[in-house]
Amino acid sequence: MKQELAQTYASMIQTLKKIKVVPVVKIEDAKQAVPLGKALIAGGLPCAEITFRTSAAAEAIGLLTKEVPELLVGAGTVLTPEQADAAKEAGAKFMVSPGFNPRVVDHCLAMDMPIFAGINNPTGIEMALERELPAVKFFPAEASGGLAMLKAMAAPYGDILFMPTGGVNAKNIATYLAFPRVLACGGSWMVPSDLISSGEFDKITALTKEAVEAVSGL
Repeated sequence: MKQELAQTYASMIQTLKKIKVVPVVKIEDAKQAVPLGKALIAGGLPCAEITFRTSAAAEAIGLLTKEVPELLVGAGTVLTPEQADAAKEAGAKFMVSPGFNPRVVDHCLAMDMPIFAGINNPTGIEMALERELPAVKFFPAEASGGLAMLKAMAAPYGDILFMPTGGVNAKNIATYLAFPRVLACGGSWMVPSDLISSGEFDKITALTKEAVEAVSGL
């Protein structure tokens, strides 16, 4: 891995360790992006992973990076190199994928873009280590065996870090974050799609504050 990208990864990981929670956002209307970003900031979470599960993703990322510059914006559910290109052009600072697609991962690394590729087995970890990735996404975390599975799987693999996502919520996030190999957790419970679509951003701020409280002191 190029030194510049390694330094970018290191800085990103330190930031995510401080934030602890990465809101995973599905947004249908890009016009909702800026008020959503402001609601997250007001709730104390200066981060958002905008998933490419809708056609509004790239536009939403662009609006957030322009209008809410204090927000760390990444792209999630990145399934193709073309989506990675669109996300980078829109201003995304990191990528997240549900699985480990070598073509997508290698494309992101080639353009010096940090990617947290999804794994839930040792083979995925070894593919990551082959590329010198310092961290991966553990997905779907709960369905794959939860923290017990993660601890067992991580044991042989040195210092690689994990971002559990999938089934993580306010009740179990503290147990994940207590494991030193977890850098942060991804979750959508504080950014439910129905509240975004209905414009109830005050409720999102309240849920975000609760999420921050759940991880405070960890």
